[in-house]
Amino acid sequence: MPAKLVACGQAQVPLCRSLRLQGVARYVSTTAAKTQTLSPTAPRTFTPTPKKSPLSRLSTKAVVRSLFLTQFMSSPLLMKLALPSLHFIANTKFALFNPDKNPLLNRLLRWTIYDHFCAGENIPQVSKTVSEVKRMGYQGVILNYAKEIVLDKKAAAAETKAGQYAPEVYQMVQQWKTGNLETLRMMAPGDFLAVKITGAGPISVDALKEKAPIPEVLSKALDELCEETNRQGSRLWIDAEQQALQPQLDEWTIDLMRKHNRQSKPLIYNTIQGYLKGSKANSERHISLAAKEGWSLGVKLVRGAYIENEVRSLIHDTKQDTDKNFDDIANMFISQRLPEEAKECQFPASALFLATHNAASSATAISTHRRRILDGQATTELECGQLFGMADELSCELLDNYDTCVADSGLKRDAIPKPFKYLPWGSVSECMGYLHRRAVENKGAVAESAQMLGSLKSELRRRVFG
Repeated sequence: MPAKLVACGQAQVPLCRSLRLQGVARYVSTTAAKTQTLSPTAPRTFTPTPKKSPLSRLSTKAVVRSLFLTQFMSSPLLMKLALPSLHFIANTKFALFNPDKNPLLNRLLRWTIYDHFCAGENIPQVSKTVSEVKRMGYQGVILNYAKEIVLDKKAAAAETKAGQYAPEVYQMVQQWKTGNLETLRMMAPGDFLAVKITGAGPISVDALKEKAPIPEVLSKALDELCEETNRQGSRLWIDAEQQALQPQLDEWTIDLMRKHNRQSKPLIYNTIQGYLKGSKANSERHISLAAKEGWSLGVKLVRGAYIENEVRSLIHDTKQDTDKNFDDIANMFISQRLPEEAKECQFPASALFLATHNAASSATAISTHRRRILDGQATTELECGQLFGMADELSCELLDNYDTCVADSGLKRDAIPKPFKYLPWGSVSECMGYLHRRAVENKGAVAESAQMLGSLKSELRRRVFG
C-alpha cells in the first residue's frame, strides 16, 4: 500500500494575492512562509515592481515567428489551403512528398512550422532546445518521440484479427523503444517522457483495436521504459489515442499503474480527454480503482486533439460543455471528491497535470488548489503545461506567477504548481501528424488567436520603439 498524500496541515504553502490572468484571476505569493495550520493574519507589506509584458521572456526571433504563424493561422482562407496540404504530407506514401526524402520540402516545413513547434531531430538539437526552455524559467519539460500511426475513420471501424507478423514488424517495437530510451537520455529528474503507444507499429495498433491484452513484446518494452524512467527520477505519461483505440489503452495504462505506481508520487500518468462525454465517468473509475487497490494515480487532463477523427456523438456538443467538463474533472481531483462507489475509501495519492491553453481553466484550478491549501485541506499535486510554440502568453504568465511565489514566500518549490512545456522531437516526416493536429487546434481557436496576435504585435512594438 503506497504512502498516502501528506496532509495539507503538515506542509508549507504560499499565501497569495490575486492578479489578472487574461481576464481571470491568478495568484502570486505576497507573504512570508507559513505552515498550513496557521492563519494568514499578518501579511507583510508588498511593494509591486513594474509589470513587464509576459512575452518579454521570449527571444525576438520567437516573437517574430509566433507573429507570422499566428497571423497565418488567423486567416480562414490560408488555413483552408494549408490543412489539406499538411494532412496529405502527413499521410502520403509518395517519396516526393516525404519531407525526409525531399530536401526542398524539408527546408520549407522547417522554416515555417517545424522549428517553431518541435525540439529537433537528434540529441544535440533537442538538448539545445531543452536548455533554452529551462533557461526561460520552466521547471521541466515533457519530451515526446513523435513517430505515430493515425487511423482514418474507415480503418478505425474495420475489424482486424491478430495474425503472424514479419520480423520487421517486431523490429518496429524495438526501434520505438530505442527512440523513447534516447528521449530519456535528454531528460532530467522531474521531467516527463510522453509515450505514444501507436508509435510501436501494427502490433500495438491491432491489439488495441481488438481490445486484447498488451502483447508480450510491447509489455516488456513498456516495463523497461518504466523502470529506466524511475531509475533516473523522471516520470512517464501515456499519450491519448483516438476513441477506436483509447478504451483498451486505458486498460493497459491502468495495469501499468498497478504495477509501477507503488509510491506516493506516481511514476505513470494516463491521459484523459475532457472533450469526450464519457471522460468524467472515466476519471471517477480511475479514482475508484486507485483508492480501492492502493496505488497512486497520475492523470494528465487535456481537452482533446482528435476531433477530426472521432465519432462526433462521443464529443461534447459545445465548447462551453467541454470547458465545464474539463473544469469539473480538475476540481474533482483538486478537491479530492470520491465517487459514490469509493466513498468508504481514502482518496488515493495522486497528481494532476493540466495540459491546457485555456487561461480561465488554469486560473480556476490554481485558485482552488491554493484555497484548499490555505484552509488546511488535503489536495492533489498540481502542475500545468502548454505545447512548445503555442499559448506562450499564458505560459509566460504562469512563469511569472511561479517566480513571484518562490521569491516572495521563500517556500519549497514543491508547494507551488510548476510550469512545463511539451516538446515533440523526431524527423520532419515523423512529426507531421503532430504538426497537422496543432494546425487544426489553431483553426478552432479564433478568439485566442486574435488575442495572441494583439499581444505579439504589442510586444514587437515595445522592442522596436521602446
